[in-house]
Amino acid sequence: MTPAARVQAAIELLDQIIDAARRKGAPADRLIAAYFKQRRYAGSKDRRAVRELVYGAVRHCGPVPQSGRAAMLALAAVDETLPALFDGSAHGPQSIGADEPAADAGLAPAWLVKKLEQSDIVGEPAASLLSRAPLDIRVNALKANRDTLELPEECEPLVAPNALRFRTGTNVEPWPAFRDGLIEVQDHGSQLICEAIPARSGDTVLDLCAGAGGKTLALAARFGNAISL
Repeated sequence: MTPAARVQAAIELLDQIIDAARRKGAPADRLIAAYFKQRRYAGSKDRRAVRELVYGAVRHCGPVPQSGRAAMLALAAVDETLPALFDGSAHGPQSIGADEPAADAGLAPAWLVKKLEQSDIVGEPAASLLSRAPLDIRVNALKANRDTLELPEECEPLVAPNALRFRTGTNVEPWPAFRDGLIEVQDHGSQLICEAIPARSGDTVLDLCAGAGGKTLALAARFGNAISL
């Protein structure tokens, strides 16, 4: 894919994500996965570049944008590399019109900004929400030990006993430790929640909001599978 084609792909994905947000449909990551499943020609660099554009636009926009193009135009206003890619090429986006409106930038929709302010999340802590998060993983205590596990990149041990933090954008999926189930991607906050649950071996725990089952796996590892989930 050319750089311009990547921008157009991001616009198409943003249109899907915006529509899903209005209809309470599928989340962005699922839509992105489905999009590339139908476009096998896109290589790993293409997929990563498009994802970065999509999530960059999502973070940059405050209210839900009018369209994917408007969202990308808002991102182009702060990224000097993007306007030239609106070149009208065969697979790229049309040139930017003289008075073409861009989506509104901001931290979040107004109602959410108000809620954040009520929780004293303002200034620098609020602005940090616009940056990409680092990558947290959980070492599977059933198969490995955090202190002795060797991984390809440098990381930071966190408070949760099996949590490690890597730099933003780290791709752990090709690592043997990931393929063999020694580690799993899981946010530090989710791991702390599992540590705070006052369960004991032999208890039965019901996860009423299970998604991919990450907390269930964390609890199973915490109790050596001696708990019903």
